Amino acid sequence: GAFQKKGHSARVLSPEEAEKLRKDQVLVSEFKQLKLEKEAQKNWDLFYKRNSINFFKDRHWTTREFQELKACREFADQKLTILEAGCGVGNCLFPLLEEDLNIFAYACDFSPRAVEYVKKNALYSTERCKVFQCDLTKDDLLDNIPADSVDVVTLIFVLSAIHPDKMHLVLRNIYKVLKPGKCVLFRDYGLYDHAMLRFKSGSKLGENFYVRQDGTRSYFFTE
Repeated sequence: GAFQKKGHSARVLSPEEAEKLRKDQVLVSEFKQLKLEKEAQKNWDLFYKRNSINFFKDRHWTTREFQELKACREFADQKLTILEAGCGVGNCLFPLLEEDLNIFAYACDFSPRAVEYVKKNALYSTERCKVFQCDLTKDDLLDNIPADSVDVVTLIFVLSAIHPDKMHLVLRNIYKVLKPGKCVLFRDYGLYDHAMLRFKSGSKLGENFYVRQDGTRSYFFTE
C-alpha cells in the first residue's frame, strides 16, 4: 500500500542551535544505556505515578488530522476495529471513542499503572474497548487480538520512546493483527523539534536519541 506523508518539514536551525548540536557529541555511557533499557518500564510506571492522568492533554484532533479514520470505511456506519498501541492513560483513546460511536478499540501500554488508569476512567466500557499491558517489542499482540482483525493502528508519540534497534519489532508485531491493506497512523517527534533542543549536554544516547531527567527516552525522526 501507499505511504502517505502529511505535516511539517524539519525546522531550520538558527546558527546558535546548530552549534549547540554540533558540540553535543558525548554519549551517555554504555553501562547507563543498558540500565535505562532494562528499567524502561519502571521509569514509565514512575512517570505515571508522579503525574497521574494530568500530564498530557486530551487529543481531540485525531479525527481532524487523520482523515483515514473515516476514509477507510467501505460504508458510512461501518464499525471499525482499531488498536491504539501505547495508549498511555487514554488521552487519545477516549476522545476518539466519544467522537466516533462506530469504533471498537483495543488499547495497550507498556506501563501497568497507565493501563489501570484507563480501566478506572468513567468512559471505559468493555463493550467498546479492551485494554491490556504489553511490551510491544516482545509481547505477542496475538495473545489479546485476533490475527488480521484490525482496521487501523495508531502509533502516536509511542515509537520515539522505544530504542531505535527495537522499533522494527514493534512494526512486525502490529503487522500480525492488521487486516491486509489497512493502515497505521503515525505521529511523533521530528528532527530539531524544540523538545530536542532543550536537552542539556550529557543527555545524548545516540543519533537523534536522548534521555530525559526521569529516565524516559525520546527519539526524533527524520522524514
